[in-house]
Amino acid sequence: MEAKVKKAFEASFNAYANSENIDASVVKTALENVFNAEKPFMDKVADMDAVFDDHQQFEELREYTFDLLMINFFAEDVLKLEEDYLESEEWEAIEDETIERGSEMLNILLYLKECADDEIEPSLDDFLKEFLLVEEDEFQDEYEIYENVIANQLLVESSYEQIAKVADSQSKDEEIYELFYPLVSFFYEQNPNEGQLGDFSKYAANKSLSLALYQLMINFNK
Repeated sequence: MEAKVKKAFEASFNAYANSENIDASVVKTALENVFNAEKPFMDKVADMDAVFDDHQQFEELREYTFDLLMINFFAEDVLKLEEDYLESEEWEAIEDETIERGSEMLNILLYLKECADDEIEPSLDDFLKEFLLVEEDEFQDEYEIYENVIANQLLVESSYEQIAKVADSQSKDEEIYELFYPLVSFFYEQNPNEGQLGDFSKYAANKSLSLALYQLMINFNK
């Protein structure tokens, strides 16, 4: 399990479990075994789903864990395969099979990894314009997904309370709905102290999930 992925994974599950007052030790061990197994990617996905099927209290984290599994594959597993594996028909078939899996968290993690590689400070403006290319005509799908984030970029200069108010006004049908509050909050404060985390939790509509996603981003970025 790649180091950044492991930190993000553990912080996310610990935050969720603490908020829900449940024990995460068994599910974390089971999922770590999935991540570390010497198996094809789709076998790992099947094993991951089996763990969540057995631990329904963590269901909200299933697709975000898929994103981490994918990032871990890019960081570790693919290095053990052929050099051009990601351009192979086999990988294309996997992409087709998993097109409905995961979330926009994958894009965020890919962006943060790129920032770390290039040694640049992550910013919401850079994420939207330089990584997602939302201003380019050929990337209008991304524009539609992030339209509400684009319209509210100034929130990164406000407060958790104000970010939460705008987040709560979003339609639950939006693809970015669950991520809006933790995503904008991350670009507002990437290294929150305990007091700031308390404020973040105070204003979260879904405290457990929002905290888990915020901690996932914070720790992946460390």
